[in-house]
Amino acid sequence: MNETPPASLQVEAVRKLAVAALEELKALDVCQVDVRPRASFTDYMIFASGSSTRHVGAIADAVIEAASAHGCPALGVEGAEIGEWVLVDLGDVIVHIMLPDVRAYYELENLWSEAGAED
Repeated sequence: MNETPPASLQVEAVRKLAVAALEELKALDVCQVDVRPRASFTDYMIFASGSSTRHVGAIADAVIEAASAHGCPALGVEGAEIGEWVLVDLGDVIVHIMLPDVRAYYELENLWSEAGAED
């Protein structure tokens, strides 16, 4: 009998493979935020930095390739042309790869982490 694993296991697998791809390409300051209590469009947001626009692009490509290789093609990719901030939408996991100054300016992981602080 060939049963599909529960959605929560699939989400965890996608999250783990995205983090593994980030780590393999030496992404900096990887941060994972569980946004399930405050967002209906995704379960996790993962934030990471790259040391240059080329590094950001290579990291994003690695995340996309790893996800695709495991049957989870990216639903969308934004910002790859410029490379300062690339968003990879894997459905239940959204990965943001940014240059450190862009990341510091927007502080998205702080925004999403603090959004549920009063729950």
